[in-house]
Amino acid sequence: MKRHAADVGGHTDNAGMSSRVPPRRVQVEPGSGQVPRGRGAADAPPGRFEARWVDVDDEGREAAAAQGDDGSCVVTTLVEDATRSAISWNESPDIPFRASLNPYRGCEHGCSYCYARPYHEFLGWSAGLDFETKLAVKSNLARLLREELASPRYEPEPIVFSGVTDAWQPVERRLGITRACLEVLLEAGNPVGAITKNRLITRDADLFAALASMTRDEPATTGARVAVSVTTLDATLARALEPRASSPAGRLDAIATLAAAGVPTHVMVAPVIPGLTDHELPSILEAARRAGAQTASYVFLRLPHGVADLFEAWLERHVPDRKAKVMSRVRDARGGERNDARHHVRFRGEGPFAEGVAALFRTTVRRLGFAEQAVPFSTVAWRRPGRQGQGTLFPS
Repeated sequence: MKRHAADVGGHTDNAGMSSRVPPRRVQVEPGSGQVPRGRGAADAPPGRFEARWVDVDDEGREAAAAQGDDGSCVVTTLVEDATRSAISWNESPDIPFRASLNPYRGCEHGCSYCYARPYHEFLGWSAGLDFETKLAVKSNLARLLREELASPRYEPEPIVFSGVTDAWQPVERRLGITRACLEVLLEAGNPVGAITKNRLITRDADLFAALASMTRDEPATTGARVAVSVTTLDATLARALEPRASSPAGRLDAIATLAAAGVPTHVMVAPVIPGLTDHELPSILEAARRAGAQTASYVFLRLPHGVADLFEAWLERHVPDRKAKVMSRVRDARGGERNDARHHVRFRGEGPFAEGVAALFRTTVRRLGFAEQAVPFSTVAWRRPGRQGQGTLFPS
């Protein structure tokens, strides 16, 4: 990866990923409410693969405070990800698509429960604050995508945005990498899926509408589908749980805007957090159905690797009175552990409580008239694109 960085909020960090600089730890006492402004994690714990890391003792914190650094504001640093391929391929039996595009590694949304956080540890960064504040940006992704689609080896199939981190996170508003890739896919007539929790996706409603309608020669199919993730309808809880994601009202508006543009829309109630948001499952589904969602799904809370510790710390800071109940129900659904990574189980859980959530979901979607199956994708409009050059975000 190139050692160039762009700044957000007036900060530039020239220490690229290859330098593996240990993260600065922001110390926050549980229950104190002292977290970096607009962030989900309060700490940058060392990754699983780090042999060394730097901690800051009391004397160091006092020295930083004397210089006016109270740790309350952590800016976002962008580093170019010199990836050589655009499309990621997946073979998991739990995932309903094979091909995905991920313009960014890391995510500013800061969701405390995000299952993707541990991927940052492979980069020498923390799954905590680093995941939210140090983003790897694939600035040449549209060019790479065009080259891969133009290759005679590529056979058209649906490509889904945000298989790992959100392609419409706040930084996309300025960089536009996701939109550039959508334009390439529209040119090629390649079907597109998307998963997001950011209303910014409505900026691209024109492209999704064009993609959705490009299969008009093959009725009852589509060239685009969009899934919007809604965790809670409580705006106060959402701000704490997902500090830089769109509000619940913004996400419902995204569903309505895309549905009105003729794009098949889907609501993902994700994650269902037992003891915290599970009671909202029917109301979320009802609100999404009114907004125009045609299909629905849910995901039971997953806490892989270090995410479990980060999420427990979040519970202690924000809802300490519910922490024991939440974690007890998580363990009930995960065979006594905080996580269960087995295929066919990890998204749903097991046991009486998980079965109750599943039954409530099934009953509600039937009552509300959600379709059982999404409109199928079609590659009828596919045409191999030509090759052309594109610059990069970070010039050498």
